Amino acid sequence: LAALERQVFDFLGYQWAPILANFLHIIIVILGLFGTIQYRPRYIVVYAIWTAVWVTWNIFIICFYLEVGGLSKDSELLTFNISRHQSWWSENGPGCVRKEASMSGIKGLDNHSYISVIGCALEYRYIEVMHSSFQILLALVGFVYACYVVSVFTEEEDSFDFIGGFDPFPLYHVNEKPTNLLFKQTYLLLFPTGFSGMEIMNK
Repeated sequence: LAALERQVFDFLGYQWAPILANFLHIIIVILGLFGTIQYRPRYIVVYAIWTAVWVTWNIFIICFYLEVGGLSKDSELLTFNISRHQSWWSENGPGCVRKEASMSGIKGLDNHSYISVIGCALEYRYIEVMHSSFQILLALVGFVYACYVVSVFTEEEDSFDFIGGFDPFPLYHVNEKPTNLLFKQTYLLLFPTGFSGMEIMNK
């Protein structure tokens, strides 16, 4: 649900790179849930590996909006340089008031308007940072859960006995007799009077 919520707001802001990342994340989460329900440990392992990638991506988003390491939140990196759109929260954050001022009279800027945003209770980059931090927290919880489920499935596979089920010992026990004892019983059935095989052959 958190990924879907984030996807909606990234669509509203035309943030194409986050849109693609969110889409992949939703697909992998569904795959992990399917693996848990259908007893498919490999799918859960794929989800666990993806959580590491997802955490890395969200750390990058945090660094991007906090302008760490030469990154700039005003760049067009997240839109693949297709448009100059920014985060939807930049104009629609809590308390933000959007104003448009006409640019007529300035050469080359006629029929354009300047958009200013004032009164924001929280700057949009901090909202994006909180979103990414929450995603990192969820990913860490999901990673721990995935490792636990895989370990449980592995233990069940190791302890399962295809003859006796999950019991370490079968419910029935076959008493095997020595070969010489079985031969003796067969001999007594064939020759109850004590005649040997050679005597019968002679007769």
